[in-house]
Amino acid sequence: MTSARTTRFPGEVAAPGKGGVGESPLRPDGTLKVKGEFAYSSDLWIDGMLWGATLRSPHPRARILRLDIGPALKLPGVHAVLTHEDVPGRKMYGLDHTWDQPVLAIDEVRHHGEPIALVAADHPEIARRAMEAIVIEWEVLEPITDPLAVVADPERHKVQERGGITRYQPVRVGDMEVGRALADVVIAEDYEVGIQDQAFLGPESGLVVPAEDGGLDFYVATQWMHWDLTQIGPCLDLPEDKMRMTLAGVGGAFGGREDLSMQIHAGMLALYTGKPVKMMYNREESFFGHVHRHPAQMRYEYGVSRAGKIVFAKVRIVLDGGAYTSATLNVTGNAASLAVGPYEIPNLEIDAYGVYTNNPPCGAMRGFGAVQACFAHESMMDKIAEAVGLDPVHVRQINAVSQGSKIATGQVVHAPMPMAEMLGQARDMPLPAPLDVADIRNLPGGASQTTHGEGVVRGIGYGVGIKNICFSEGFDDYSTARVRLEVIGGEPVALVHTAAAEVGQGLVTVEAQIARTELGVEKVTIHPADNQVGSSGSSSASRQTYMTGGAVKAACEAVRMRVLALAQGRFGAARGLRLVGGKVVSHTGEVYAALVDLLGDEIIEETREFHHRPTTGMDPVTGQGDSHTQLALCVHRAVVDVDTELGLVKVVALDAVQDVGKIMNRLSLEGQIHGGSAQGLGLAVMEEIQVRDGKVLNPSFTDYLIPTILDMPPQRLEILENADPHAPYGLRGAGEPPTLSSTPAVVAAIRDACRSAGGTVHINRVPVRPEDIIRSS
Repeated sequence: MTSARTTRFPGEVAAPGKGGVGESPLRPDGTLKVKGEFAYSSDLWIDGMLWGATLRSPHPRARILRLDIGPALKLPGVHAVLTHEDVPGRKMYGLDHTWDQPVLAIDEVRHHGEPIALVAADHPEIARRAMEAIVIEWEVLEPITDPLAVVADPERHKVQERGGITRYQPVRVGDMEVGRALADVVIAEDYEVGIQDQAFLGPESGLVVPAEDGGLDFYVATQWMHWDLTQIGPCLDLPEDKMRMTLAGVGGAFGGREDLSMQIHAGMLALYTGKPVKMMYNREESFFGHVHRHPAQMRYEYGVSRAGKIVFAKVRIVLDGGAYTSATLNVTGNAASLAVGPYEIPNLEIDAYGVYTNNPPCGAMRGFGAVQACFAHESMMDKIAEAVGLDPVHVRQINAVSQGSKIATGQVVHAPMPMAEMLGQARDMPLPAPLDVADIRNLPGGASQTTHGEGVVRGIGYGVGIKNICFSEGFDDYSTARVRLEVIGGEPVALVHTAAAEVGQGLVTVEAQIARTELGVEKVTIHPADNQVGSSGSSSASRQTYMTGGAVKAACEAVRMRVLALAQGRFGAARGLRLVGGKVVSHTGEVYAALVDLLGDEIIEETREFHHRPTTGMDPVTGQGDSHTQLALCVHRAVVDVDTELGLVKVVALDAVQDVGKIMNRLSLEGQIHGGSAQGLGLAVMEEIQVRDGKVLNPSFTDYLIPTILDMPPQRLEILENADPHAPYGLRGAGEPPTLSSTPAVVAAIRDACRSAGGTVHINRVPVRPEDIIRSS
């Protein structure tokens, strides 16, 4: 590990020993998950509960001419069949204050799988038969599925009443005419990214229980409890104090649980029947029950000097958001601001569009608009290197941003960003051993015996991703934490209470590490996440360690100050005291008091909010603004073996260099980098929701492929610690950046292998299909 940090930050307290910041205590839920004993939301059960089910549209666009629920209501064991007419309050909800998504379809459906009716029954099989008994007469309409046509004529291709375009965000820098005059070489390419699914293993599920006060208790798998309730309450006509939400076990998220799924539906059924209602999607329904990554069609044109310096860039990005807004507004802003990546380009013309279509709804997914742009801008860097005859690493280095540079929006990089050095480190990592054809498991196609080494060529490629951390564009992002310190069973114990969703990223581990470090105690308990404490925001945007970690740190500091003030008042102790190992000690190590004796029966509790530094919106004309809280970098080098005759790929190495500011828990951090890299590899070579005329063709893990342990190579990691002075402990969010850079690195390596085989390479779409390779070889 390389570290650029040698000094401590003010207020930082030495870890008490095992399990503090910078160490790697094991996850408290790890053993339970490995043994299959962890309780996920799909495991919830209560006596007397009903099973809820959702009837969904078989059409991407159609009018509902007649809806007859009578036959379903006649089935024994059916307790309720509800339509939009039964919604108690507002019939629309939405993620970003848009409120454009119907709870249940009203007269018209706008995407394949849109919810139409709800059923509650004694058994899930009865609920399924009841759904099949509902009679619907349709007027099927021609779906709007071409996002480029929407951009060309948004009024003619209008899915939503507000028009065809969700958001248009331009970015303008410098003078394009000057840039064109300076260019020795002009390169233009079209790029496309398919629809990727979050593919979390735990399906959407939860339990809603009616309460004695007329309210509801929700037990659900989500990413942001407080915002869920902000949407749920008006639809169910319930005030905030009548809704209690507790986080159930979450089996992965990656953005797919930011939007609501079964929450309002189960709530409606629970209110109507007066009974607890459980809903659990099967795998096919899960593909319809959450948003996906926006597919993108992009046009990039770069002007370059003979020395490899980029002098202008003209970019158009079109993101297909599907039928409803979801997170498209912010995804489009992200794509626009990071369209040309971590490179200094003096003259820019960027146009980013988010559009409505009748394709599957798209919203938040790990990387959030930057993934699509990264594939294009990194592909362009390789095109530049080829055009001017330079090494692709060198081209990136001479155009790289660094501390003090400006990104496309004019925002200054305020923290260290040693991108050129990181690229050098990635290039200088040891390469994997040459291909051993004696073991066919090493070959593309593996044990299927498609080759014994004939036509297999090795390639190497690089990718660099820059990702914004936390929420952007003026959003007042904050997190709340409550920390209690007391003596239990003769030991000092800290209790940390937040509403932050643990979705598998290891936040509960980090929360405990921070409490141990700040309070100097060994025993830390994490309270179940619920809405009985202030909001912690969403478990997305790589923000929870930064934001909720910052809130826990602030609350612990407040508790610590009260403890030390208590010690000074009781013992007349000198100032400059610390809490270490359950004791109050001086800076020289002199023990003043044990916490057990100092506290006695007293309980010290503090609640704090943590806000990041303010950001601004992007100018609607120029795109300029200090729109991001923090920026983080990851560099990948991929090595692949390609069977150029059959178009098969085996990724042999996917090594990474990432700057995280501060390693909070190395074990968890490495897991985040591995996981992000796996999702990027999946997008590069296998993951895509296939859609034809608005219909999803492959809603299953049989036909939607995700990487397995056999697809993921060993990874070498270099983790840097260049502290961000604005962040708690100097940390940088780490979960998303590896998802960006891994995809273009793998594709670059595939292109390199095809080029080595003597092919004319034109691979500009992900995921790469076998026919793309054969055509390029």
